[in-house]
Amino acid sequence: MSSREQLIKYTSIVPSTVQKSIQRENFNAFIHYGINTFAGKEWSDGTLSPDLFNPTEQDAEQWVKVLKYVGVKGIIFTAKHHDGFCMWQTDTTEYSVKNSPYKGGKGDVVKELSDACKKHGMKFGIYLSPWDRNSKYYSTDKYDDFYCAQLTELLTRYGDIFCVWLDGACGAESDGKKKQVYDFQRYYALIRKLSPKTVISNCGPDVRWVGNEGGFAREGEFNVIPRLAVSEEAIMEDSQKSEKQNMKLLVEKDILAKELGDRSQLDQYDSFVWSPAEVDVSIRPGWFYHKSQDHRVRSVRNLMNIYYGAVGGNSLLLLNVPPDKTGRINDVDVARLIKFGDRIRADFSSPVSIDKITAPEHESSNKIRNVTVYSYNKNSFDANSYYTPKNEAENYEINILFDKQYNVDKIKLVENVAFSQRIEAFSIFAKVNGVFKKVYDGKTIGYGRIALLKRAILTDEIKIVIDKCRLKPYIEYIGVYQKEKQSIFKKLFK
Repeated sequence: MSSREQLIKYTSIVPSTVQKSIQRENFNAFIHYGINTFAGKEWSDGTLSPDLFNPTEQDAEQWVKVLKYVGVKGIIFTAKHHDGFCMWQTDTTEYSVKNSPYKGGKGDVVKELSDACKKHGMKFGIYLSPWDRNSKYYSTDKYDDFYCAQLTELLTRYGDIFCVWLDGACGAESDGKKKQVYDFQRYYALIRKLSPKTVISNCGPDVRWVGNEGGFAREGEFNVIPRLAVSEEAIMEDSQKSEKQNMKLLVEKDILAKELGDRSQLDQYDSFVWSPAEVDVSIRPGWFYHKSQDHRVRSVRNLMNIYYGAVGGNSLLLLNVPPDKTGRINDVDVARLIKFGDRIRADFSSPVSIDKITAPEHESSNKIRNVTVYSYNKNSFDANSYYTPKNEAENYEINILFDKQYNVDKIKLVENVAFSQRIEAFSIFAKVNGVFKKVYDGKTIGYGRIALLKRAILTDEIKIVIDKCRLKPYIEYIGVYQKEKQSIFKKLFK
């Protein structure tokens, strides 16, 4: 197969409808909350008494309001963690909130959060651990039936579910049990049947795990990768099996050393998939709330670094925020999240006015001025406002002139990935004292790259050079932003 034929094959891989739905709104929240919260544990073995679960001020609306302020688009809730304690009125087991003191056994946390999400315009998703340390069926042939019954309840009783977040957690052997072999294909088929628009994430066909739980993202993230890289077997190998192994994932970065999707790797395979990466990370050292960690909530600076690495690096961000024993997000976390949301807004509060933009001759009506139309938040990738050149070339140069000089510190770029992910390397130059100076070297763009400059540059013109591309680029958006004004910064952080 010739080099051009290979590139045609790679660029034939595009996102599915459900993948498009989550890639646009690529900042979601995890909520780890359950019997572990009240036992002061990260993991429990399925033997804790349901009597422990008894929040005094549970307020799902508070969770939603705080997270919506930050800019979160959807919430994924731990309907069941590895301990098997179900946070809804399930018919599948007695180990659930129905046998807790909460609301006299009538409480249904899944329903409360689902209703709160509907009320405030937030998407609602669920995490249902495949590992169940309480179920008598675990490690038997009957477990898949049990698990599918739980999935069915969650997908049919609570309205629209935007995401089912699965992992390959399987620590049966550490419990002295036979290893459970999960029938993931059956799970996927059931989800597609009951809720066709639902994204299946992590150990699923729609979104893949980035490979660690510390908030680290690759510098260059590709969406088109070898099919074998996201097999269930490969994911389960690195999934949770013990508390010790889980803590290692919080700091492990080595898995990122291997770039997925560059040409040298793709050339070794014949089958490819579209598989965006998701960075899942907790705002605290643990996933569940522990009072002893109140002084260890991530700083705004650290959260911003994670945000720019994930949302600004062609990945999804899933930030875990655990409620405390009262059933509310703790005041320490709330204060940090409000400042985090304010900082995000401040960073994009001052877009630069583009006076003129030029590029190589465009194809059809896909002129370069289209990239200045802000369609980035639309839920489709086939918007009419994109640019593509008429002819293929070794590189492509885009010049952007402003109406005056601005203190530029970030540039947002988006490809129209209805035509796949194509840009593999690019450079940004700023004109300073009449001379162009390179201010940024970038790799991939995909459905979102925020190029952060090392320092703000006073300039009235920038040049973007696409240095390496699979055939022709299809660019949907270019936005240039100046450093936030000091007056705004002081107001937000007074």
